[in-house]
Amino acid sequence: MQPLTVRELIELLQEQDQDLPVRFSYNYGDHWRTEVAAKILSVEVGTVVHSEYHRMDKVLDPEKESEEDGEDADKTGEIQVLILR
Repeated sequence: MQPLTVRELIELLQEQDQDLPVRFSYNYGDHWRTEVAAKILSVEVGTVVHSEYHRMDKVLDPEKESEEDGEDADKTGEIQVLILR
């Protein structure tokens, strides 16, 4: 699968609610918190909630979240965003 071009991204964004926030999904995972620039392969609407553990928004997995009553059991603060992966 080829990464999206600006033209393709613009076409996809024109189909979305223009008031949705946009987030870029990434995983730095190292000690130095290296910022990485991952290729964007898809655009989708998802739900995020702030995670104190990560100190940033985390993407909610509807199947996983319905099975857990953990850290984010209180669903306040959930927002829909456009996620670039």
